[in-house]
Amino acid sequence: MDQQQQALDYQRIAKAIEYIREQFQKPTNLREIAAHVNMSPFHFHRMFSEWAGTTPRRFLNFVRLTLAKELIKEHQLSVYDAYLESGVSSTSALHRLFIQIEGMTPAAFKKAGKGLTIHYSIHPTPFGMCIVASTPIGICYMSFSDNANQAVEELRAEFKYATIVSGKPSTHDEAISIFTFLDDGNIRSIKLHLKGSPFQLKVWEALLKIPAGNVCSYGQIADVIGQPSASRAVGTAIGQNLVGYLIPCHRVIQASGALGGYRWDLTRKLALLGWEQTKTKI
Repeated sequence: MDQQQQALDYQRIAKAIEYIREQFQKPTNLREIAAHVNMSPFHFHRMFSEWAGTTPRRFLNFVRLTLAKELIKEHQLSVYDAYLESGVSSTSALHRLFIQIEGMTPAAFKKAGKGLTIHYSIHPTPFGMCIVASTPIGICYMSFSDNANQAVEELRAEFKYATIVSGKPSTHDEAISIFTFLDDGNIRSIKLHLKGSPFQLKVWEALLKIPAGNVCSYGQIADVIGQPSASRAVGTAIGQNLVGYLIPCHRVIQASGALGGYRWDLTRKLALLGWEQTKTKI
């Protein structure tokens, strides 16, 4: 299935997931969900399975957060510490293997990109439209959006003194390829060029070490960076991440198993988590 079709399917899938969230305390079956998105059960089941690689039932069981709660509660070690001690393969350590962070200079950070030239391009993905932007050093912005013009305006607002031009360096295709090659450990190294304080960069580096298909709590990230009392500040730093998915802030949830927040919509966060689970655990 091409990415354009996946993006169209995602609109219906997101609507279905949102329905599940609304009906969380009630028993919900395939027929009801399909009716909500104006599809027959047969066609909805087929479309969903092609998008997610698994059945709606299995996916939606994860959406209900049963797995997320188990991941937090079942381990005496944190998910992150268990990962460090497990010797995981390159498949589940993908982010750690191929993404590198370089912070912007203090001057560029404070001046919101003054002196930088940033190229952007817009791509279909399984989770809707995505805008990717980069400096000559690396990816500086990756955001999901339902409106191309709004996406560009939001990019300009983040880097209001930079020169923003349309263009697609090869790094943009490499970044988007993660949605095709989630299980492939041979993707070439991607460099990120981020504007952030030393604390923010430390938090974002910790996020890169959470394997796909796993979750971690805000408190666990605070422990990892050596500041166990900084959970609230960690949450703020995670919310300020400008590089969606490549820096996997969607993998951080509350210790109770509740989702917490997400810059690009909680329904999309659920979809990302469930999609990763089906790709890495099946």
